[in-house]
Amino acid sequence: MTNSASTPLQEKIRKRIADHGPMTIAEYMGLCLSDPEHGYYMRQQPFGAKGDFTTAPEVSQLFGELIGAWLLHQWLSQDLKGPVHLVEMGPGRGTLMKDILRVISLRPQMLANLQIHLVETSPSLRKAQRKLLKAYTIKWHDTLETIPDGPVLLVANELFDALPIHQYQLTETGWCERCVGLNEENNLTFGLGSGTLSPADIAKANLRAKIGDTLELSPASSVIATQIGHRIKTQGGAALLIDYGYAKTATGDTFQALKKHEYVSTLEHCGEADLTAHVNFQALANAASAAGAHVHGPVSQCEFLLGLGLLERAGQLGAGKSALDQDQIRKDVERLAADDQMGTLFKVLCISSSTQKPIPFSS
Repeated sequence: MTNSASTPLQEKIRKRIADHGPMTIAEYMGLCLSDPEHGYYMRQQPFGAKGDFTTAPEVSQLFGELIGAWLLHQWLSQDLKGPVHLVEMGPGRGTLMKDILRVISLRPQMLANLQIHLVETSPSLRKAQRKLLKAYTIKWHDTLETIPDGPVLLVANELFDALPIHQYQLTETGWCERCVGLNEENNLTFGLGSGTLSPADIAKANLRAKIGDTLELSPASSVIATQIGHRIKTQGGAALLIDYGYAKTATGDTFQALKKHEYVSTLEHCGEADLTAHVNFQALANAASAAGAHVHGPVSQCEFLLGLGLLERAGQLGAGKSALDQDQIRKDVERLAADDQMGTLFKVLCISSSTQKPIPFSS
């Protein structure tokens, strides 16, 4: 692997590997994204046209408004008593929360009963959120554990894809963990380490795999899904987990890097490119269920948004607008819901304290 011009974080990672040996992909991913000094999310503003990628809330206000309507429906149908904690994990610039609160503000009684919490570790993103959401009283947290007791309405959009993964490759001698090491030219390279999968992990995955196949596991994701499930089981409420990924555990290498809306090498641009992997929704569902919560879905983002009235709301938004504006709204709807864009790849999982299937998971 030939590396481009090194970044300060790349040099730091090289030195760590030289001193301590190869690191797991999970450790490498964690450093690239969250290193206190050079980590991607610690110093970048990655969202939107000027950033490295565009999330659904940045595509159109329709996305956040429909989620706001869904949360309002949950508040009413579950008859949640105040105070209710409205929580967003990984809130980006705050765009999604702003659109959610625009809808919730139409129901002053609900807004009055809400306490708004953002779980965010990035100082630069907290600053952007504080600016965008200055009209509201908000509390920031590093983790879910510090949210006060009470029912929660929680949203996590494109959070889990950025959590570290471990990769294992099936060899003649079993599943071996893929690692990041150094080659003879002192460049970062992938190799196989000493880590292996336990029989319990293999049984849990329930896979048919062949030599050379890759399996991705994200213990960090399962821990957070467990926390959310336990919180909702014991305190009440509901959560929406929205991300790109697969509904059932499967093999495949989905580790990828994005910079300026283009795919780049995962071993270059350390701290300057976004590293992600597809989300295993079956693993999230299993973790939340094991914690005692009820799980609904996943359904595709297309099914979720259409079931909540995406086309009807788009028509309202375009009424009386210019032909140019209406055309842009149509393009935004396609971006959010078309099969060849975000509609099928993105999934939505609901975690609830109720056995009753919420709209649109009940269809």
